[in-house]
Amino acid sequence: DSAPMGKHFGNLARVRHVITYSLSPFEQRAFPNALSQGVPNVMRRFSSQVLKVVPPLLVGYLIYSWGTQEFERLKRKNPADYEHDH
Repeated sequence: DSAPMGKHFGNLARVRHVITYSLSPFEQRAFPNALSQGVPNVMRRFSSQVLKVVPPLLVGYLIYSWGTQEFERLKRKNPADYEHDH
């Protein structure tokens, strides 16, 4: 069964004997266990990721603040350089 060139996108593959089920959004409970299971789950996921996320952010912030202070320091003129000017 060699397919001719230029078939329509919807007909790229023939699939048989596949049954799909769907449930109307009105038949579903949108947030059935949001408070009972959701909050503890969020806390668990948050605590498992904290040690991966916080150290790089902290290092980045420390480098940034040091760089900003160093830039401000280097921007200033050194009064000793101008002591002997008239």
